[in-house]
Amino acid sequence: MERTLTCPRCHADLLAEQEYHGIVVDRCPSCEGRWLDSDELDQLEATVASTPAERRATIRYGERRSELLCPICGKAMTSFNYRAYNLELDVCDDHGYWLDGGEEGRVREIIAERVRGLARAGDAEASWSRFLGGLRRRGSSRR
Repeated sequence: MERTLTCPRCHADLLAEQEYHGIVVDRCPSCEGRWLDSDELDQLEATVASTPAERRATIRYGERRSELLCPICGKAMTSFNYRAYNLELDVCDDHGYWLDGGEEGRVREIIAERVRGLARAGDAEASWSRFLGGLRRRGSSRR
């Protein structure tokens, strides 16, 4: 069954289906915003080379009532800071996510940044362990 959705941001009459990184999302031709069904945010994050463990984290910080209404059920959505970054998304807990124009690219950048940060943290931990191991070996040879 085909659905017709009205843009929650600019109220354009019809969101058009568009493929974005292999995911079919609903895009507003007027403001370029995108509606992602509940599982499609996970799919968008997975378009960045990463493992599920690298993407695992709390997604919603600083939740508050949004001025936007869900294009499916008409209820007020919830705004939140995505993964504690300076990126505000809107969600209907029952139906999905609204991303304003360009925010889909920012989601991908944040996941890539998270993967790089975890790799740096792993490298730093390994270096620290090697350093401590060297101190222990030197300390035991002095006895």
